[in-house]
Order: sequence, then structure tokens, then C-alpha cells
Amino acid sequence: MDRSDPGPHEHDAVAGEPGPVAMTCYRHPNTATRLRCSECDKPICVDCMHDSAVGQRCPECARPQGRNRVVTVRTMQQTSWQTTPVTFGLLAVNVLLFFVVGTSFASQVDWFVLDLGVLPNGELIGVQAGEWWRVITGTFLHGSITHILFNMYALYVLGPQLERQAGSSAFAGLYLASAIGGSLASILLGTSGPSVGASGAIFGLFGAWLWAGWRLRHTPAGRALLNQFSIIILINAALPLFLPIIDWRAHLGGLVVGIGVAAAWSQFASGKRNATAIRTVIGFGLAAFGLLVAILL
Repeated sequence: MDRSDPGPHEHDAVAGEPGPVAMTCYRHPNTATRLRCSECDKPICVDCMHDSAVGQRCPECARPQGRNRVVTVRTMQQTSWQTTPVTFGLLAVNVLLFFVVGTSFASQVDWFVLDLGVLPNGELIGVQAGEWWRVITGTFLHGSITHILFNMYALYVLGPQLERQAGSSAFAGLYLASAIGGSLASILLGTSGPSVGASGAIFGLFGAWLWAGWRLRHTPAGRALLNQFSIIILINAALPLFLPIIDWRAHLGGLVVGIGVAAAWSQFASGKRNATAIRTVIGFGLAAFGLLVAILL
């Protein structure tokens, strides 16, 4: 349950019953509030609140762990492989494979694409014939320059901040689980023809941000985030109507998994000292479950 939601002690008083004690910000005793820090549960006002993908935080919990250092707005906006290694690693691998496959200068390209990479759906081959690894390898291949540009741009925009806030290992688990979830949805919901692309994983990131906006919907920043991603997802949901080649099933599967992972993070990791470790276990645990389903198909 979102800590920013009003608890039982904050409901309006019923006639004939004593009213609740007003909750005030712990840093501003004269300011009434209905918000709480998602880490330490202290009541905070909007002036003290720091938005994050895992909930609103008080100034103390929002500080970097370990040795204190000054972090400017410009520093927070900068993105580099040193601060977000998983995001940039995924970008590099996807782009490299695209050019290797597209230019065909590697002697074993056809073998890799046909025997290891492409996710052949609609027939009793590939994953359903025991080649379970295709639910992962297929998500690192792209069919056109437009395809990879869209996916990699979305990864570059959505990934870095989420990775910094959730932790690199947790972000990797979210990405992998969403990728596998998208592949399984593509198979189980009956796509005709081969399917490739990182769209399932990208929609998993959409789902995580959508959940963050839902958690913070009582704040201006949260409402803006929720509205923004709702519009983006609705637009992408409509695209397959005009471009049948788009595998909407993979998008749907990745989105559902991304929302589920983010919701589990909120439920089991928020406020815990080992939050990053818990998020990592949740992400990779769901990815392992997806692989088990693929093996059993």
C-alpha cells in the first residue's frame, strides 16, 4: 500500500466520534500534510518531498548513501556509462548486433540469427521445440534501422534515471524479466511469423515509470508523470492498428511485467535497508520463472 495514501487514522471523523490527530511535516510543524516518506515513513510536506521512481522521500532518505557529497541539478541530469553501466551496456550490445547482422561481415551471422536469435512464433519450432534461449536472444535483434532507433532512443531516455534510483543490478533484473515476458506473450498469444526486438523490455521500463506515476498520483509531479506515460502507452497501443507488423503482444507482455516488478518493489523493498538487493532478487526471480515457462513450453 502506498504510504502516501491516507491511513485509517487519517479519515474524516464520524459524527459522535473523536476526530483524528492532525499530521504535520516533521520539518515544518505548522504545515499539515498527508504525505509520508516511502523509506522512513516520516510525515513530509510538498516542500520537503523528493520524487523518485520508488516513491517520495524526505531530505534525509534522499541523500546519497555512504560518503556525503554535493550533487547539483546538472550532475543529476548527466548520463554516463560510469553512473548507468547497464543502460549503456545494453545500448552497445544492441547496436553492435544490429550492425553485425545488417552488414553480414561475420561468417556465422546466418547461423546466429536463424539458429539462436529469431523468435519464430506460430509454429511448433524454436522455443516450443526446446530452444528456450530464443526468448532472450530474440530481444537483442532488430529488423530495421527505424526499429532499433526507436527502441534505443527509448532506452536512453527511460533507462538512466531508473537505473540510478533502483540500482544497476535491480534495473538489469527488470529489463531481463520484461524482455522475457514480452517474448512469452508473443508466443502464447499467437503471433504469426518471426518476431525480434527489444520492445518488450522497453515497455517494461514504460510500465515501471507508469507505476511510479501511479504511486505519486497525489502530487503534481506524480500526476504529470502518470499522464505523460499514459498518453505514450495509448499512442503505442494504437500503432499496431496502422502497422500490423508491430507485435503488440510483446508490448503488452513487457508492460504487464514492468508494472508487476515495480509494484513488487514498492511492496517489498521500500523502506528496507537492503532495498536494492530485494529489488534485484525480485527482477531476476521473475526472469528465472519466465525462463522456466519457456523451457516447459
